[in-house]
Amino acid sequence: MKRIAIIPARSGSKRIPEKNIRVFIDKPILAFSIENAIKSELFDEVMVSTDSEKVAEIAKKYGSNIPFYRSPETSDDHTGLFEVLKEVINEYKKADEELEEVCLILATAPFVDEKLLKDSYDIFSKNGYDSLFPVVKFSYPIYRALEIKEEKINMIWPENLNLRSQDLPEAYHDAGLFYWIRVSEIMKKNTIFTDNSFGYEISEMVAQDIDTEEDWKIAEFKYRFLKK
Repeated sequence: MKRIAIIPARSGSKRIPEKNIRVFIDKPILAFSIENAIKSELFDEVMVSTDSEKVAEIAKKYGSNIPFYRSPETSDDHTGLFEVLKEVINEYKKADEELEEVCLILATAPFVDEKLLKDSYDIFSKNGYDSLFPVVKFSYPIYRALEIKEEKINMIWPENLNLRSQDLPEAYHDAGLFYWIRVSEIMKKNTIFTDNSFGYEISEMVAQDIDTEEDWKIAEFKYRFLKK
């Protein structure tokens, strides 16, 4: 039974061309996820799931394995992480390799260092969770959220209008950086998010979506600041 890191890195990206291999600070952004996974010494193997020979060559340069290429069915804009995960698990099974635990690490996650991987795995392992992933607390109470309809603004939950913010429940969102997964449970329940999943709270400073050019600039600014 193996524990591996899976880094999904398909070739297509609409808003930031070749996002997964674009240079971030001083090397392809994908390299950070590969190198930090290797440095953690948690994995029997670090593999990249890609449909691109160009991505594969860069991934191999930084120490990742490419045991197979991603199928066309899991390489379009609409494929979710769970479909990628299932494909990897099934391909390893075909090669008579059973995966016990995996960590899905996004290709654009330079802030996920070896310490974060080790600390989160320790909690995941000791508590027997089906899955664990980092979460970030919303900085403003979402129960005071507004919506704009027909050129008018309304509260989504008007019953909360006169409540103090400290009396409203705290809410969190998925940081979208990595996912620890217990393969047998996730495959049985057919979802990454189960009734035995855990949210590992992290700082907003290390949680950065990178979907636009502005996001990219902010991420590089944060990274330089944190590495001072």
